[in-house]
Amino acid sequence: MCVNFQTATSRELCHHFGVDYPVENQPEETWQDYLAPIVLLDDDGARICVPASYGLVPQMWKPPGVNKLSTMNARSETIGTLRNYKPFWQACQFCLVPVKYLYEPNYESGSHVRWRIGMVDDSIFAVAGIWRTWAREDGGIDCAFTQITINADDHPLMRRFHKPLDEKRMLVIVPPEDYQAWLSCRNPVMARQFLRPYPAERMDAAPAPRSTISG
Repeated sequence: MCVNFQTATSRELCHHFGVDYPVENQPEETWQDYLAPIVLLDDDGARICVPASYGLVPQMWKPPGVNKLSTMNARSETIGTLRNYKPFWQACQFCLVPVKYLYEPNYESGSHVRWRIGMVDDSIFAVAGIWRTWAREDGGIDCAFTQITINADDHPLMRRFHKPLDEKRMLVIVPPEDYQAWLSCRNPVMARQFLRPYPAERMDAAPAPRSTISG
C-alpha cells in the first residue's frame, strides 16, 4: 500500500492530462487528509481536475467513537463489499490520481529505508482511484479519494517493499491509453479488467531518505 506520494505540478497536469488545476502552493508530498489533484469526468464527459482529500473518509468525517480510520488505500479484493468503498465502486465514481513519485519502505538492508518509485522516463503517471463528495454544514462540497491496490507478491519490483512477512501490495497504475476508458467505465464488473499489475520494466526505484529532495 502507499501512504504518501508526490503529485504533479499544475503545468505537468495540463501537459499530461489536458486539464487545468489553478491551485497554488501544493505541498511537495501528499499525506492522509492533504488535498491533492484528481482527474475525473464532468457531466458532459470532459476531463476536469479538482482538489480532493487523500482518504475516502477524511478524519473530520470519521464515525463517532472511531479513533483511527485509514481509507487512503482500497484493496481490489474488498472494494466492492466494504461499506466505506462499495457505494462509490458500484456507482463507478472512478478517478485518476496524478503521481510523480510514490514512496514505500524497503527492508532489504535489514532496517527501514524509504524508497522512491516512479517511471523509467521520470514521467507523470496515474493511479486508479474512486472518489466521493461530502456536504459541509455551510452548503459547500468537499471531495475525497482513495487509491486502489492489488496483490504484488509476484511483481518483480513491488514485492521488494514492506516488511519481509507482510503481504506485498501495489497501487494500480493506469497506462495513458486506458485513461478515458477507466474514467468513463460504468460497469463495476468490467472495471476490474483495469486492476492489473503495471510492468516492472517501465518502473524505476531508488533509496530516498527524507533528507533527500525529490525531483
